[in-house]
Order: sequence, then structure tokens, then C-alpha cells
Amino acid sequence: MATKPPAGDPAQDAPQVAPPKRAAAGLPAIGHTLRIAQKQMGVARTARTLLKVNQKDGFDCPGCAWPEGDKRHTAEFCENGAKAVAEEATLRRVTPEFFAAHPLADLATRSGYWLGQQGRITQPMYLAEGGDRYEAISWERAFAVLAEELTALDSPDEALFYTSGRTSNEAAFLFQLFAREFGTNNLPDCSNMCHESSGSALNETIGIGKGSVSLEDLHQADLIIVAGQNPGTNHPRMLSALEQAKSAGAKIISVNPLPEAGTERFKNPQTPLGMLKGTALNDLFLQIRIGGDQALFRLLNKLVMEADGATDETFIREHTHGYEEFAAAAKKADWAETLTATGLTRPEIEQALAMVLASERTIVCWAMGLTQHKHAVATIREVVNLLLLRGNIGRPGAGVCPVRGHSNVQGDRTMGIFERPAPAFLDALDKEFGITSPRGHGFDVVRSIEALRDGKAKVLFAMGGNFVGATPDTEVTEAAIRRASLTVHVSTKLNRSHAVTGRRALILPTLGRTDKDVQASGKQFVTVEDSMGMVHSSRGNLAPASPHLLSEPAIVARMARAVLGAASATPWEEFERDYASIRDRIARVIPGFEDFNTKVARPGGFRLPHAPRDERRFPTTTGKANFTAAPVEYPKIPEGRLLLQTLRSHDQYNTTIYGLDDRYRGITGGRRVVMVNPEDAAELGLADGSYTDLVSEWRDGVERRAPRFRVVHYPTARGCAAAYYPETNVLVPLDSTADTSNTPASKSVVVRFEPA
Repeated sequence: MATKPPAGDPAQDAPQVAPPKRAAAGLPAIGHTLRIAQKQMGVARTARTLLKVNQKDGFDCPGCAWPEGDKRHTAEFCENGAKAVAEEATLRRVTPEFFAAHPLADLATRSGYWLGQQGRITQPMYLAEGGDRYEAISWERAFAVLAEELTALDSPDEALFYTSGRTSNEAAFLFQLFAREFGTNNLPDCSNMCHESSGSALNETIGIGKGSVSLEDLHQADLIIVAGQNPGTNHPRMLSALEQAKSAGAKIISVNPLPEAGTERFKNPQTPLGMLKGTALNDLFLQIRIGGDQALFRLLNKLVMEADGATDETFIREHTHGYEEFAAAAKKADWAETLTATGLTRPEIEQALAMVLASERTIVCWAMGLTQHKHAVATIREVVNLLLLRGNIGRPGAGVCPVRGHSNVQGDRTMGIFERPAPAFLDALDKEFGITSPRGHGFDVVRSIEALRDGKAKVLFAMGGNFVGATPDTEVTEAAIRRASLTVHVSTKLNRSHAVTGRRALILPTLGRTDKDVQASGKQFVTVEDSMGMVHSSRGNLAPASPHLLSEPAIVARMARAVLGAASATPWEEFERDYASIRDRIARVIPGFEDFNTKVARPGGFRLPHAPRDERRFPTTTGKANFTAAPVEYPKIPEGRLLLQTLRSHDQYNTTIYGLDDRYRGITGGRRVVMVNPEDAAELGLADGSYTDLVSEWRDGVERRAPRFRVVHYPTARGCAAAYYPETNVLVPLDSTADTSNTPASKSVVVRFEPA
């Protein structure tokens, strides 16, 4: 049967450390999945729920955005997906009595793990100005508070409308429509903090800010390069695709500062042999120094051009622009500088080159390890250069594969959640609804925090997510949030953002993916877009956690009616009554969604068009795929310092903490650990098991400190360290961001170590 939530925060003073694992999944993953699910849901509910995850007639996993194939397994989920489902489908409840017993000051002392373990929020809650705890409030009064604050603003641009990647297509479309009818493009989203760098680079180089491959392409590839990504923890179902590619003869290169169990060996829990023996995935592991990826790909590009017959001259001539300038820059790539930047050896790079040259169909996959650096956009452009050289975009088994981390983060952007929308999108939106959308650019996440800090924004409305926990420079961010007049969070469960508020605050509880959604016209479904551009339906099968919950589309529709009133001609009531009416409007506004309701009714959904993939047409400013030639950059580490990357543990999804263990890395019972190469640790006098404060160094001279981390000697790349976020977000300066994309540079933080 399900268990009660923890009454107090568990002690994390003495995490235990064992050697890292050399394989992922297998029997331990099954056992851990069942234990977590049983604690949250009980046995019967576990079976009823997990058997619907990622099924064609079920609901989309609220975890990552990895796609499903046409043929589904009975158990079409991974360990971390099951954890995400269990936490949402939990039988635990957060009632008004809970808030009466836990004032805001108490909630602010609790860990993210403890907050999340308390269960589903059951009623709208309100923190009055000067109040010390949340109190229950009616929905009518909650929307009245929203209307009071929003209509009192001097400008619509004093409001911020943030979106988490969990939000459905229907809710996201309504949310951006409301914001623009209200009068602002302030639509920051979680993509600003993760794959914004990917979108920036891909829009410039191939004309669309999405990946160009399908699941079938991965199965057909000759070579898959996995760079700056840990699929074993962050996208575990990707391991099945890599295993299938290996069985078809593909080679895999992993490029990462840390060895990760998932790319070493995958023990597929779907087969007896897989559980017992598993499949070795890596053919080559390049243990690169943090931030050295651009230098590596630049040198590879030079070497490819020098190899006889290695470039696809026909593709370059017919489909690309800027080759001469790029080639001139690439020819300057220097072995000595590259070895310094990457920490790799010449034989390792030569082996990678041989694998690139032997491959006719190459895919490069990446995630935050490439996107969260100052030079992230330039790095991803260099990845594209490598693919363009050999014609590896627009052919089966080849292309770019940015692996998205949240189940509909790509769909939200497709629906118009973007602070810098394309004029064509706004024109179509205005024509359809008879409104005049603002044309000025809005604030992204970093600029939203700056606007709150500087008094230029006064209301923060967050559609899901954990804004405070996900953002950089924790002390600056929390102080900025507290300057707001109103903070609003549409949520299923508690997190740190509910404990750090403006003068007034609302918690608006919503349906989750697992919940049945019944509106006036009957049972509804929503849609999502996966990381490879497939759009499909999602239908919950559980009774909602409380009769007081509203769906996200209903919340937006009612907010719009309260704020915009009779002046709005948009049929908000109809949108709430029947989500098909929302999809009809999406079909008329967004290319690729024509006849949306018919296409999404097909089992498995439909694939969105992608011009570079489908027809080798590149909708860039030049009309061709663009080679680029940015100067090579890599972080320089001062004497006595290390370069820190923030990362997830295995018991974590984004800022949601499921437990206190990181099983694959051998760490249990605590999260405040810092992983340091033993040779670096010896030079710095950091004994294994000792405790240290992490202090980041930035040009502003401000001391940012994360106290009392246990030192773990770990096989990281030399000069590099790693620790979990959100605990280390405090170390990331707000203005340390990627060029062009403005994504926080959370993977390259210069730190020193001081005694705890």
C-alpha cells in the first residue's frame, strides 16, 4: 500500500560513496521503479497507471520528450518516467490543513525533496499581503485577485507569463494568445534555460530550430555522436534506440567530461538477455574537458576537409552558403590548442576522425553539456558544420538531434511561447482573432529576473515548473521575486517557488497528465510534441486528485475572461468547454497543423513538416544551409581553481527530487556532494570525504557560496568538477550567459574551494 510523506527532512550530512556503476537499467531499475511507485500509488493504482504511460490510447509521460515508435511495449516507460508518473499519481494530498500547519517561514526552510513528497495540492491557495501562511480561496476570488493586479499595471509589459515544458499544446496556445491580447510578449519559458542555444544555432544554420531526425533515422545511422548528454539518467528510453542502432551495425562516440553508466552498457529490462548481459554502447569515449567541444569539432572539420574525397561537394555546392569563409577559419585549427582545450590525446581525436570518415550516415545528439556555455551557440554551429561537410542533413539515418528534456517544451515553442515571435506568426494570430499583438520583443528568463529585480516587472504568472528552483543566481533571483506585487503558480505539487513569493501569492492547482479531464462537452484530451516533431494525443485515466482542480486550458480561459472582460471577442468559454475548438484555431494559425483534429485522431498522431529533413530545403536568410566561422573559444581555468558543471542525479528530473541517491554514480543518502578528479583533489588538498565550501568567481567580484559539500574523488576530466543543481544554482551568475541565446552558463562555473 502507499506510504505517508516524510514528516521531517531527512538528514543529508553524511552521503555514502561507492564506485560508479558500469551499466544502466536492468533488474535494479525494475526494483527501484516498483518500490517508488508502490510508495506513492499502492499496488493496484501502480498497475492501472503505468500500463497507460506512452500508449496510443493513454497519456504522455510527464518526464522527458523522447519519442515512441509505432510499435509500443506493454511497459513503455523508463525508471525515471515511472518516478514522474508516481509523483503525479500519488495518493498523498496537500490540503488547506497542511498550509495551516506550515507557515511560509517553515516551508522556506524545507528541501525541495520534502516539499515534493507531500503530494498533490487540492485547492486554490492565497497568501495575502502581510500574511504568514497560505489560506484556501475560491476560484472566483483567485481570478479576481489576478484581475486586480494585472489591470492595475502601468503597462502590460510589467507582467511576466512563464511556461514550463509540461504544458500541453492547447494550454500553451491559449496562454500566449491571452498574453498577446493583454498586450505583451513577455513569455519566458524553460527552453530559455536549456535548448535556446540549440534553437538559435539551428535557426541560423538550417532554418528551423528543431532536430532533423526521426527515431527510424537513429536505427539506420552508421555513426551516432552523443555529446554533452547523459541518456542513462536524463533520457533513459534513448538507450533502447542506441541499442537497436548498435544491433544494426552503428558505431557510437560519447563525448562527455564524466563517464556515464548509460553509455557504457545498457541492460535492457524488456528482454531476459538484456537484463543479464546487456549491450556495450560506446565504441569510443572522449572524456573532454568542460567547454572544449567547439575546439574538438573545429579540428575534426579541418581534418575532414584535408581527407581525400571526404566532403560531399555536390551537397555543398547545391545546398550550402558560406563554405569558403568557414573553410578558411577551419584550416587555422591547431592541434596544440585543441589538445589544451579538450584534454584529449591526438590518438583519440584521430580515432574519432576515422569513425567519422567511415560513416555515410552520421547523427549528432546533444543536450545541456553543449548548450549551457558562453560559446554554446558557436559550438552547435560547429556541429552543424561537420554534418554539412558530408551531406548529413536531409538524408535517412543522418542529421541533428538536440534531445529535449521536458515532455512538451518543443511543442510550447511551436504554439508561440516565445518572447521574440516571428512576424508571420503574429500576423496569422491577429488575422484569426482580430487582435493587434505587440511587436516589440519581450523578456526571456534572465531578463525577466532582471526586470523583477529592477522594478520593471511586478507580476509573475508561472504555468507549471519551479521558476525559483530552475533559475541561476539563487540569492539574486529570490530577492527579485520578493519585489513582485503578485506571484502566481499553476501547479500540481509543492516546490521551492511556492515558498518564495511576492507581496501576494496564489497557488492554482491543476490537473496532471494522469488525470481525467472532463469539461462541459465531455471527456477531453490534450496534445504534445515530442523531441522529433511527432504530435500525438494524451488522455489521463485517473480520477482527479480533488474536485477543486481546474485544467490548464480552463485556468487560462477563466483568467482571460476575468482580466479582459467583455472587451475580448475571443471565445474563451468555448475553448474551455471543448478543446477541439482550440485545435481548430491552431490549425488556422500554425503551419503544419492543418486539419489538426483529424490528424491527431490517428493512433500515434502525425509528424510535423521539416523542410531540411523532408526536401533539403533550408528556410534561412540565404535560402541555403549556412556554414559558419566563429572564433574558437574554451574556458580558461585560473590556477588553483576548477571548472564546475551543474548536473542532475539519477533520483531527479529537472528540479524535481525523487530521492537522495545517484545510483549510477555510487552516491547515496545525500545531494550536497562535489565530484573532483583525484589528481586535482590531491593538488588542491581536498581529501575524499572532507567537506568544503564552493565559491564561484565572476567578473563582478560578488561572492557566491554554496556551503558544506562533501568531496567525492571521481573520474571526471582533469580541471573539472561536478555537483547537483538546484543546490549549486546559487553559484551561477545571472549575467553569465551564452552569446546570442542568453542561456545561463551553468556548465562552466569557475570555482574555488574553501574549508567548510
